[in-house]
Amino acid sequence: MDWQDEAVVLSVRHHGENARIATLLTESHGRHAGLIRGSGAGRGGSIQIGQIVRAGWRARLSEHLGNWQLEPLSHPAAMMLDDPARLAALAAVCGLTDAALPEREPHPALFAATRLLFMHMADMPDPESWGALYVRWETGLLAEMGYGLDLDACAATGAAMDLTHVSPRTGRAVSAAAAAPYLDRLLVLPGFLVPGRGLVRNDPMAEMLDGLALTGHFLENRLFAQLHAAVPAARARLLEAIRRTGPASGVENGT
Repeated sequence: MDWQDEAVVLSVRHHGENARIATLLTESHGRHAGLIRGSGAGRGGSIQIGQIVRAGWRARLSEHLGNWQLEPLSHPAAMMLDDPARLAALAAVCGLTDAALPEREPHPALFAATRLLFMHMADMPDPESWGALYVRWETGLLAEMGYGLDLDACAATGAAMDLTHVSPRTGRAVSAAAAAPYLDRLLVLPGFLVPGRGLVRNDPMAEMLDGLALTGHFLENRLFAQLHAAVPAARARLLEAIRRTGPASGVENGT
C-alpha cells in the first residue's frame, strides 16, 4: 500500500550505515515513521527537522515500518540559522509533537498550526514577534491531546471580563478580583490568550514568559504526566535561549 501527503519532519535518526528512520507529522495520517534508504542528499541526506516535505510512504502491509520518498518543499530553519531562539523554538515544537502524539492518529488542525507557526517564525526575527504565536501553538497541542485550557470566563464568578490568572488545578481562568487572595497559588494569564484581545500586549517578552510558564505547567503535570514521560529537553533549551535574548520578566521557569 502507499499514499502521499504533506508533512513536517519531526525527527531523523540513523539506522545502520546507509539508512535513516524519519518521523513526520503528516497532514492526513498523523505522526508517522518510515525508512529513508541510501545516503544521497537528494533522497534523505539533506532532510532535517522542521522541514516541510511532500512525503510518499510505501509498504507491503499497513503495519510495516515502510519506506519514505521525501521531496523538500520549504525549509523554515534555513531562515533562522543565525537565531538560536527561533531554532530552539522549532526544535521544541518538533520534540513536543514527536513525544506527545500517538502514532498514525490524524491531527490535521495541529499539522496546519505547526506549518503556519514555522512559516511565520521564518519571517519574524525576534521573540516579541513570534512568542505569542508559539505559546498559542502549545495551548493548541494541549487541546488536541485533551488538556485544553478554559479561558472564556472566571471559574469562580463566571465573569468574562478582567481575566488575569489560571487555576493550576483546573486550567480555568480566574478574574483579578477572585484571584487577589490566592495570587501565590495561581498562574498568570498573559493578555494575548484572553479571548477577544488578539495579540495586544503591554510587555511582549514578559507575557511570553508568563505564557510559557502557564503551558509548561500543564505540559508537565497533565500531558506528559499522563504519558509517564518527562517533557522533552528541547523545551527547556527554548526557555534558556529566550532568556538569553533579553531581560527576564521575573518568571523563574516555564518547565
